Amino acid sequence: MVKKVCFVSMFAFLFLFLSNISEAQNMKEGLWQITMTMEMPGIPMQRPPQSYTHCLTKKDMVPQKEEPNQECRMVKRDIEGDTVTWVMKCQTEEGITVLNGKVTYNGKSFEGVIKMKQSDMEMTQNLKGKWIGECK
Repeated sequence: MVKKVCFVSMFAFLFLFLSNISEAQNMKEGLWQITMTMEMPGIPMQRPPQSYTHCLTKKDMVPQKEEPNQECRMVKRDIEGDTVTWVMKCQTEEGITVLNGKVTYNGKSFEGVIKMKQSDMEMTQNLKGKWIGECK
């Protein structure tokens, strides 16, 4: 009887824990329009904002634009509540680029930042995203 009560209690705890994880990720899966602005220290001219679309799911919550001629791999990814943080390393023609990103979702929108470092060059990308529909 005690084993049965412990098993039921453990099952109930696990169910509640997993339910809270999915509720905490306040992100709508689907196609997102992502607008990015860049800042580079020492360069006063701002580039105009760039936009792209990316299909995001709760398994893949990192908004990333695929670039030609680079090979990227995720080094670390954490999800805490509605915020996703990650570290990614990319091999490009110019060398290795390290990206540290953080995005906070709010249902059908998000805001975030990516800090990029390559050799002695640093850049900050500010991101804003909005859900625009289902993935195709």
